[in-house]
Amino acid sequence: MSRILVTGATGFVGYRLAKRLIEDGHCVRILVRPNRDISSFDLERIEVARGDVTDIHAVKAAMHGVETVYHIAAVFRTAALPDTVYWATNYHGTKNMLQAAVNAGVSRFVYCSTCGVQGNIHNPPATEDAPYNPGDVYQRSKAKAEQEVLQAHADLGLPVTVIRPVAVYGPGDSRWLKLFRSIARRRFVMLGSGETLIHMVYISDLVEAFCLAAQNPSAVGRVYTIGGEKYVTLNELARIIAAAVGVPEPKLKFPFWPVRLLSGVVEDACRIIGVEPPIFRRRVDLFVKNRAFDINRSKIELGFQPKVSLEEGVRLTAAWYKSQGML
Repeated sequence: MSRILVTGATGFVGYRLAKRLIEDGHCVRILVRPNRDISSFDLERIEVARGDVTDIHAVKAAMHGVETVYHIAAVFRTAALPDTVYWATNYHGTKNMLQAAVNAGVSRFVYCSTCGVQGNIHNPPATEDAPYNPGDVYQRSKAKAEQEVLQAHADLGLPVTVIRPVAVYGPGDSRWLKLFRSIARRRFVMLGSGETLIHMVYISDLVEAFCLAAQNPSAVGRVYTIGGEKYVTLNELARIIAAAVGVPEPKLKFPFWPVRLLSGVVEDACRIIGVEPPIFRRRVDLFVKNRAFDINRSKIELGFQPKVSLEEGVRLTAAWYKSQGML
């Protein structure tokens, strides 16, 4: 079994990936910030390197003796942070990882990008060849980092694979809790028509795709969008969640643009005083920006096949929220 480095292992995706790799018998090293809690890991079965991807010396030390790298760490979801923090971690941190990987001679570098690098999909579903069209600082920093990853392969011969997950969900995640909770408590209001498309992927399916990407020689230099078997409208997603939590389908709707304008005002004001806004542009844009993708490349080239349907995944996620007393 190979020695594998995982960044972002205290986050939702990185944690599940690291746990899967340990279960598969690999020697796993995680690069985590000094203040991160790692008590959920079996410390007898994992190597811990303390540091940040923005610290090239910490990155070089963590990369020593590694054969495969999964670079998952990123700054996202947080609207109160200045743009410089996004660029420092998502872009410059990735450049540090690439430099260290080249110097260490790693055999595979798997980079976790995002479907958001293609922004709003005007002619869905989009393939991996659709142009970059990032719409916010998170997406812009990830798009530039993805380009650096691919350039490292073209110029330096680093064996890279780029994974672009769609919206990730499942037990252990809190990103979708507000949506589940508002529907469960019958307080959900759809902004706009609800006909905007959304594409989701269950966490175990995404982890499987990461593993396939690192193992497949034909995946070198390639980009793969990883999603569930189908994309749906927001109206359909709301119906599926309502059924999972045992409440009637939500019917309330409200115009999008007044809320979008309000979110901008609130986000800017909260950023000035350094607090996380209760509502912000990127979250509200979910209601109008299409996310719908063709996943045939990952099926054909990686042998990827989503195993968890959206209905089953939502049911499992809702059950976990309930078991944690969150709903």
